[in-house]
Amino acid sequence: MNAGPYPTPRDDAPLVVFDFDHTLYDGDSGSHLFAWLIRRNPLRVLAALLATPVLGPMVACLPTRRWGISGYVWIGSFGLHAAREFDRMIDRYVATHREQIAARLLPAALEVFAGHRAQGDRVVVATGAPPELARAILAFVAHEDVPVIGTAVGPRLGAVVATRHCHHREKMRMLRERGYGDIEMAYSDSSADLPLLQSARRPVVVNPKAGRVEMFRQVLPPGTPILNWGCRDRGGDPL
Repeated sequence: MNAGPYPTPRDDAPLVVFDFDHTLYDGDSGSHLFAWLIRRNPLRVLAALLATPVLGPMVACLPTRRWGISGYVWIGSFGLHAAREFDRMIDRYVATHREQIAARLLPAALEVFAGHRAQGDRVVVATGAPPELARAILAFVAHEDVPVIGTAVGPRLGAVVATRHCHHREKMRMLRERGYGDIEMAYSDSSADLPLLQSARRPVVVNPKAGRVEMFRQVLPPGTPILNWGCRDRGGDPL
């Protein structure tokens, strides 16, 4: 899957923002990474199991999601003392799981992604995953030069934790801080990305949970596409 060369976007070219998980990638890339980090050692697995009654509900609840995710990241990364060490572990994970990860990239999504680049749009990925993870995966399909905004991590108590979760309204703040404010199109699966979708002139919902489809129809403009790009366990109109 070689994406090929693309024109350099003009400064006034339309801005197109893609979420990553369940949008370009079939699944939650961060969860797959953190599970690998934890499984490296039986003591980490035990710690994660003991912590799940507390951390699990925190991850499921929007206001506390960052803290729940940080807990699992801390368990998986204990012994690392800097973000660059964490990035090296990400690169190691991607290098040793190339086939599994590549199989999760959605061909229909990549075709749309490449189409925007080919027509000269400014394409940005904004994800709740660590940005190094999304960049390393996009390198599989020659899109490593696309700007990625993601969850920031930093050292704490002998490990690394999420210091700024690129999620919900915080995702919009992080985009604006990088100069991405006037969004032409946005693609996402998640109700947590409603601020992003509602900020776009032309939102597109892809691979939503089936139970969320009606909600998207109610809160987004009439005629907003709600598509399925190949996630078999998700809703949306088939291609």
